[in-house]
Amino acid sequence: MHIAIFYITENGLNLAKRLRGLYPDARIEKFRSDIVPKLWDDHRRLIFIMAAGIVVRTIASLINDKKTDPAVVVLDEAGKSAISLLSGHIGGANDLAREIAVFLGGDAIITTASDMNNLTAIDLWADENNFVIENMEIMPHVATRYINNGALRIYTEIETTLPDEFLRVSDPRFADVFITNKKDVYLKRQQCSSAECSTGSCHVKEQLYLRPENLIIGIGCNSNTSADEIEDSVKAVLNENNLSFLSVHSIATINIKTDEAGLKAFAEKYNFKINAFTADELNSVEGVSRSEAVFKATGANAVSEPAALLASGASELLIQKQKKSNVTIAAAELQRFTDSPICRSGKLFIVGTGPGGIEHITPYAQKAIKNSDVIVGYGTYLNLIQELIKDKEVISTGMTKEVDRCKKAVELAMTGKAVAVISGGDPGIYAMAGLVFEIIQEQGDILPEIEVIPGISALNACAARLGAPLMHDFAAISLSDRLTPWELIEKRLAAAASADFVTILYNPKSMGRPEHINNARAIFLKHRSTETPVGIVKGAMRENESIIITNLRDMLNYDIDMQTAVIIGNSQTFIFDNRMITPRGYENKYEI
Repeated sequence: MHIAIFYITENGLNLAKRLRGLYPDARIEKFRSDIVPKLWDDHRRLIFIMAAGIVVRTIASLINDKKTDPAVVVLDEAGKSAISLLSGHIGGANDLAREIAVFLGGDAIITTASDMNNLTAIDLWADENNFVIENMEIMPHVATRYINNGALRIYTEIETTLPDEFLRVSDPRFADVFITNKKDVYLKRQQCSSAECSTGSCHVKEQLYLRPENLIIGIGCNSNTSADEIEDSVKAVLNENNLSFLSVHSIATINIKTDEAGLKAFAEKYNFKINAFTADELNSVEGVSRSEAVFKATGANAVSEPAALLASGASELLIQKQKKSNVTIAAAELQRFTDSPICRSGKLFIVGTGPGGIEHITPYAQKAIKNSDVIVGYGTYLNLIQELIKDKEVISTGMTKEVDRCKKAVELAMTGKAVAVISGGDPGIYAMAGLVFEIIQEQGDILPEIEVIPGISALNACAARLGAPLMHDFAAISLSDRLTPWELIEKRLAAAASADFVTILYNPKSMGRPEHINNARAIFLKHRSTETPVGIVKGAMRENESIIITNLRDMLNYDIDMQTAVIIGNSQTFIFDNRMITPRGYENKYEI
């Protein structure tokens, strides 16, 4: 989501710079009417710090439709009001305005009718549930009826949780909205006699179709089959079986076909994932018809039918294989909960927030937090990112409750929610990533989608504050024996000290184990000079930051606790300009 911020005055520029704390990668431009059209298509979020009238006159000729127009938000120069001006729902302007208002401590001005009437927005709900709106042109009529009635009548052919104001109906004639992969819900009913079933002859006017992306298309094709032929074949088979092409989730085939140019081009055109299976995997599926020709060419008894079943997790086909010239098509419905390799029940972000401040969190990590329904983390780390999580469900536990936190996060993700597990520093260094995976492996085959998002680790932050102490080989060792026996920690300390590694000590001292840092120092003194530089950094890049550069002899004269990292230099580390530097070895090879 590329963001552009436009300003006119110096006060506007200052506010734009403040917004960089929320959108670090935003483009800031001094307003000119000729520059907005150039950024209109490439930037999906436009923020104007100026009078609304100027904005309206500037963008009027650029507005096309709500599916493609960017989100437009207007701010006053004091940041008191964030007005959602264009593309409130699908474009995300309403959420953008709310997000900015929370960050600046102002008010979000939202005028969309559903929001004003505290009703769930149809288009936003559809997008959140991955439903494609087919006949968007009738949305205003359906939305008006919804606002006037205070309820929306839904006929759905899939299991889905509906908001309270969405009323489920059993007869499509009485629905405002259909959720179905059928092209026409009335088709089979119209083929029945009126005595046996209702027909589409009398129904609510302007009925909206929402298409669930739940069709897996199994495809077998001859070599060098064109993308156009594959597309035409898929659409023809779906049309003949009263199914919507908009409901296609992905395609499935044998692995030797994944490099087929036509198949790849077709998949790329519609952003379809290609689920590929080996011949042995396809042959493990029972109850599908065998083809000698296919077996001779691929080693698989069949391709389209077993591929569709494997990828969908379904027990039966929706469409048995149908051959169209050089293409064979089958289809199955994607099962929501299945052991299919593509089945996911939610999203789990394991996010590194770095040293703490929002300015040190990567834009991608901020986006993951914003896109999460629930935030789970240790209270101290959550307190440092309050501006990002004010509108989120937050689950906070104490320092020694890591297992509880991770189990709760996994449990929530398994229900279909997007969950962010927050780790200070980097989640893969003495943090939460490994624990999450340990817990996940006990959950069986139905897993949430998991993404580990890196952050600036304590060793990076502390090294930056000290100068350049990690320019050569280094080791990181935690002095906490809560999870690792102290005897093993001592062996690691001795090995690092004897091998002349620069060494970073995590968790160096606590109330329960004050002697560990003393023992660590004693081990290093067996291998290093008392003058070896030592950096002691507490709360790196936070308000209470403390930076001390000393040596092995005097290091214990300074306050060291659990919020401190200690970096012990190697035999070549030196102090210059109150900075700690470990040479890389350039002086031995190049003239400096």
